[in-house]
Amino acid sequence: MPRRSLRTRLALFYAAGVLLAGIVVLAVVTLPLVGIQSTVPVHSPGPGTITGTGHGIGPRQLLTGSAVALAVLVPVALATGWFVAGRFLDPLRAITATARAISAGNLHQRLDLGEPADELTELGGILDDLFARLQASFDAHRHFVANASHELRTPLAGLRTLLEVALADPDADAETLRAACQEALALGGHQERLVQALLALATSERGVTRRDTLDLAHIARRVLASRLGQATEKGIALAEDLTPAVTTGDPRLVESLIANLIENAIRHNHPDGHVRITTRTSGAGATLTVTNSGPVVPDDQLQRLLQPFQRLVPDRDSRRDGYGLGLAIVNAVTRAHHATLTTGARPEGGLAITVRFAHPAQPHSWHQRERHAERAP
Repeated sequence: MPRRSLRTRLALFYAAGVLLAGIVVLAVVTLPLVGIQSTVPVHSPGPGTITGTGHGIGPRQLLTGSAVALAVLVPVALATGWFVAGRFLDPLRAITATARAISAGNLHQRLDLGEPADELTELGGILDDLFARLQASFDAHRHFVANASHELRTPLAGLRTLLEVALADPDADAETLRAACQEALALGGHQERLVQALLALATSERGVTRRDTLDLAHIARRVLASRLGQATEKGIALAEDLTPAVTTGDPRLVESLIANLIENAIRHNHPDGHVRITTRTSGAGATLTVTNSGPVVPDDQLQRLLQPFQRLVPDRDSRRDGYGLGLAIVNAVTRAHHATLTTGARPEGGLAITVRFAHPAQPHSWHQRERHAERAP
């Protein structure tokens, strides 16, 4: 079937409505007049007449005139409907043209419909917000790909250079080759940890695929035990105040969140510093707080540090100070669980980061499983 524009359909609908209304008026008002018959008075030989003043029109003439008026009214209604539909559809045409331009790659363009404020301008405002989020998402994606490519290329280039130098040295002995292999293993380990961090970030941004009832204190205690050696090596004192804080979520993602918070607090600290982990339950939900000493962080840098590959000092050695993905993973896991992330810079140095999760739907299921596990042989 041939495709008709919305404007054409609206104009035809408007004209059809006017035509139908005219036919109804014609049927109700004019047709009964056709049934009027001439009457003859009783005992009168002449034909009867309908008396009146002046010269009127008969029912047949009235019916004919109404039909002519209706025939003239239909094209007028069609033209009026076409004009009115065009005026009302102008914002939709602007939306279509802008969406077509944006789909071609012009992501910075916006609708900006302006006045009057009606349903169409409201739709335009919603679409402008959507286009802005899409542009931010595409920009972040391009930035992430560029940084990830750089971070992955750096250890590969270093490994290639190391092997080429070792192979090109004709006087290289076993000790030299052993040292080159050890350095190559270190570069490979660096690349492996970077890939694992990228996979953790991708998994976090994908969202929560499972929800179990879990206790933040239980997970934090397990993560602290696994990071105790790293903290002792750097001279960092770990303190804990872990009370039951039950919520729901993906246990692997929540453990990744806590592990990255603790590792970030240990790595970006100074000798003889401290890290404190607190879990508790409040009216707002289950709360995890990690505070640490360390360098002073400007307040205007906090939001930047939540983005991938962002470090407080950009020219640091990434092999020693991480990859700039720890807080980005924390932010992604928080958003995936619809939790609240609060970051604050401590005046004496370091950060205070709080993640607040919602209450679980069944707050006693985790404790029931724990008691059952304790009774099991």
